[in-house]
Amino acid sequence: MRHNDVTGEPNVPVGSGGEERVVFRAAVADDVPGIVAMLADDELGAAREAVDSLDLYAGVFKEIDADPRQLLIVAERGGVLVGTLQLTLIPGLSRRAATRALIEAVRVHSSARGSGLGSQLIRHAIEEARRRGAALVQLTTDARRTNAHRFYEKLGFEATHIGFKQML
Repeated sequence: MRHNDVTGEPNVPVGSGGEERVVFRAAVADDVPGIVAMLADDELGAAREAVDSLDLYAGVFKEIDADPRQLLIVAERGGVLVGTLQLTLIPGLSRRAATRALIEAVRVHSSARGSGLGSQLIRHAIEEARRRGAALVQLTTDARRTNAHRFYEKLGFEATHIGFKQML
């Protein structure tokens, strides 16, 4: 049985009935083109991703993969990538030296949107953060993604802070 690079446990199949099962696992270099395609597959992502510059992404993937505090997770169904997110562990002095888990770049393939996969993917990331000792999980989403806001609220996230960014 193939083992999950995320937890070391056997791959976690997700799904029921006659549909093909989804497996959550750590991304590998061969996944980069599929991940980039998902990142670019919406109005906002299309404007900021460079799908014709995969070498750029491949180099950064090596950095992410080498960092034990970073985890790029993919969801795979029938050998096809259907979801991804990046989980970053951030040690800190605040909140009694709590480690935070930051969820970023959440994407579900357009063919799997509305299937419940996104909820499963986020829950998997939360469990992985807990397993790695995180005291809280946080994320940001673009202010224009109102559907995403409702999605995260249904999963128990609260909009407790206002986020600010500055492009460099």
